[in-house]
Amino acid sequence: MTASTLSGRDAYRHELADLAAEDPALLCLEADLGGKGHPFQAAHPERFFNLGIAEGAMVDMATGLASAGYKPFVSTFAPFAALRAAESLKLTLGYLNAGVTVVAPYAGVSGAWFGTTHHCLEDLAVLRSIPGVTIAAPYGEAETRAVVRAAASSGRPHYIRTGRNAVYDSLPFDGELPGPVTWDHRGEPDATVLVSVGEEGTRLALEARERRPELGHAHLVYLDHAHLTLAAEELATTAGRLVVVEEHRAEGGAAEALALLLPGREVVGVNAGHAWPTQGGDHHEVMAQLGLDLPAVLAATL
Repeated sequence: MTASTLSGRDAYRHELADLAAEDPALLCLEADLGGKGHPFQAAHPERFFNLGIAEGAMVDMATGLASAGYKPFVSTFAPFAALRAAESLKLTLGYLNAGVTVVAPYAGVSGAWFGTTHHCLEDLAVLRSIPGVTIAAPYGEAETRAVVRAAASSGRPHYIRTGRNAVYDSLPFDGELPGPVTWDHRGEPDATVLVSVGEEGTRLALEARERRPELGHAHLVYLDHAHLTLAAEELATTAGRLVVVEEHRAEGGAAEALALLLPGREVVGVNAGHAWPTQGGDHHEVMAQLGLDLPAVLAATL
């Protein structure tokens, strides 16, 4: 697998532009996040729509386009996609089961300096509560591109969560798409296994394994109930104690879901907790304010 050169949000834009060259039904809708040099806009200007700061209207418009046979991808800041446009998402992705893909960059606190209005630590809880939505939080360029390809070909509603500008190399995976679990290291039977979610959860898990290489590490890409059920079945065959690392609130995240799916296992969550960041900083500094850093992950493995 080649080294990554693009962040998750840029990998999405480039992959969608590439796919649209072969599929005239693909459309790209942005809510004032297009910016100069958007690869889809440059390659397919007639299929690119910047709707401005009107996130709910963008999702509603995508619903109509999907009913007409198009494959719309919509993108905006995660807090405005998952929270401001929540009713439209519920009706579009859930009730109508429309083939719309929502790509939500700036998830977690990756928009650190923008402040609490632009942080999003609740999106998985919202989207996981809507039946029928495929939810993905890919790590690295290769994984992001694979998830976008799968969404484009599926015709099913998707929510894809990315960060801001971080560039990571995806873990190796077999085939065209990662399975329910991508194993970095299985560890000893019934031992502690790190379970990583999303870009920063996976970064922290990899850093923890550098300190404690004996730890198992299972990476999850898909976080909806159907995929987590399959992941739980696989984790149950190997893992003893699970330490789930995710840039999200404790409620509604992957740790809570796995604890319900694996009642006989100890599941510990390392997450953003219940605090609100009150000071600025870069992405990792704001995560540390919330108690989500390498010392917290290592402490949870003991």
